[in-house]
Amino acid sequence: MSDLLLEIDGPVARVTLNRPQAFNALNAGIRDAMRAAIATIDADDAVRVVILSGAGRGFCAGTDLAENLGGQSTTDFILREYQPLLSAIAASPKLWIAQVHGSAAGIGAALALVCDLMTIAETATLYLAFAAIGLVPDGGTTWQLHRALGPRHALQTILEGRRIPADEAVARGLANAAHPEAELAPETAALALRLTRGAPLAAAAAKRLMRVMDGLSLDAAIAAEAQEQGPLARSADAREGMTAFFEKRAPVFRGA
Repeated sequence: MSDLLLEIDGPVARVTLNRPQAFNALNAGIRDAMRAAIATIDADDAVRVVILSGAGRGFCAGTDLAENLGGQSTTDFILREYQPLLSAIAASPKLWIAQVHGSAAGIGAALALVCDLMTIAETATLYLAFAAIGLVPDGGTTWQLHRALGPRHALQTILEGRRIPADEAVARGLANAAHPEAELAPETAALALRLTRGAPLAAAAAKRLMRVMDGLSLDAAIAAEAQEQGPLARSADAREGMTAFFEKRAPVFRGA
């Protein structure tokens, strides 16, 4: 049985962490398979949206603590094993949706938070358990919390090492929507389908802009938008959008 499942159905790809017996804890095999899956998805022009989920009772329990680091320091392990994986999702031209049920804990929470959007079951939690073992969140989690919660609430959340329930995750901007667990998968699929109807080039540009907005002045933000808008305005998709607008029909975007 593969530790990672990749299914591509037209414009939607589904990546499923598939170690339910280990609550989808991340080991070398699953990390290697994820990097390969991301490369496959990025190379497929037909794919526009990716749904990332976990099999079994939860999304991801974090790093597999039974894994041997092979003599690496913890710093090197994070930089070699997790930074490339998480950065690849952030840099992907596709839109990634984390579909979280059960618990997303430790680096599993980082994996969910690095996705562009998140849907979460009403009974699910984001669990930042690092404080209980004398550590800090890693995998970019502190950055994500700082962005969403602000420094004071982020620091309290980190120091308390608590579980963030679904309603709070939505209210504080960590997740987009909470659904009853039985409705989570179909609601996420419906969201993905809606997103596939948009213009792929514009979606990728919007994702890039969202990733660089922090810390920019208003003038710098306007300049960044202008740099993205120029090529988009010359695209076939923009011409199709304008034509469809005047013809009062739905546009058909092709990512060109």
